[in-house]
Amino acid sequence: MPSVAETTLGKQIFRMPQDDFTLEFPEPFFYVVKTLGRKFTDQELLAIDAANEDLRIETNADGDFEIMPPPFPETSRKNMAIDAQLWIWANKDEQGVCFESSAKFTLPNGAKRMPDAAWILKDRYFALSEKERSERFARIAPDFVVELRSKSDRLPILKKKMKEYIENGVRLGWLIDPLDKKVHTYRGDGQIEILENPVRVSGEKVLPGFKLDLSDIF
Repeated sequence: MPSVAETTLGKQIFRMPQDDFTLEFPEPFFYVVKTLGRKFTDQELLAIDAANEDLRIETNADGDFEIMPPPFPETSRKNMAIDAQLWIWANKDEQGVCFESSAKFTLPNGAKRMPDAAWILKDRYFALSEKERSERFARIAPDFVVELRSKSDRLPILKKKMKEYIENGVRLGWLIDPLDKKVHTYRGDGQIEILENPVRVSGEKVLPGFKLDLSDIF
């Protein structure tokens, strides 16, 4: 039996198992599937994720599906460089826990997002029950997020997502853009700062002492 998530002739196939519904679109792509007000349960969303395991699927505040291709190898390598540095710092700092790109969080506005890297204070994260922490769509906004732009990403869409993070309680966010060699820093007070070709970027008061070395990213 063929996989329900497959790439054929340069096209990605998105499947909705409960409706026997498929869409094909070329790579690379960013595709929004409108749900027209229909709200899917977490169980239905789990089934959709399982049926499309080769895709990155997020939902926006309206419940629409935002579908992206899996990361290219070079993007994955850069993600790993970010994750490794964040984990090493967090392990020494001991105030929070960090997550890589497969973690999906339910924000207060209902959107379900998968930042490329995230960090949450332990007091906040472990205030969730063990059951809540074990759910696929943990209902918590990270304190810190990273989005890493790949060649298939549209910058305006990433900027909109970063603003959404801040509006939903994220205290610091970095949009790292290797294509233009810029880091867009989003702060909880609404300030946005763009750094041009920085060597490193600081975690400021949110991640005290953390400085991300960008030599492997740019």
